[in-house]
Amino acid sequence: MSEKSRLEQIKDELEKLDINPTFFARKEIRELPNILSADEKIIYLVEGRNKTTKHHIVLVGTDRRLIFIDKEFMYGLKVEDYSYDKVASIQYETSLMLASIDVNVSGDIVEIDGVGKYEAKLFCEKVRDFMSRPKEFSQSKFEPTILDQLEQLGRLKESGVLNEQEFVEQKKRLLEKL
Repeated sequence: MSEKSRLEQIKDELEKLDINPTFFARKEIRELPNILSADEKIIYLVEGRNKTTKHHIVLVGTDRRLIFIDKEFMYGLKVEDYSYDKVASIQYETSLMLASIDVNVSGDIVEIDGVGKYEAKLFCEKVRDFMSRPKEFSQSKFEPTILDQLEQLGRLKESGVLNEQEFVEQKKRLLEKL
């Protein structure tokens, strides 16, 4: 029996969490295997619209960090992630039909609107739960392994952020730590 692809594992995780992404989130969902490390778990995921750019985005809370993913056809991929200790606050506000989520990270407020009311409330509760955990627990348990760092390095090379020489130098440094 063949092992499930990382994308299939992620889709299974979302199904277990009773998260049913819309058609509009398909591009961001397909990028998750390239963004998440192999053992990183999704705690919740919402989709909405970045209030500033008006782009459809996916906001992912994992057991390690908060990730904003914007995969636009014309603009490429934009990924911003923040460890929970960088998130000062997260709140939601409901209107008649939908809700908005405001995330205060590193002094900036990122606003996402067009989120389902129930999903916004649940997402904020789950993120607050991770934010309230003791710092020494979260930092020691979730420090990226050398393998995680190597995976990230490979993604940076594939996306063109690192050239071949930079990749080889960084890879050598990481392997020396083993």
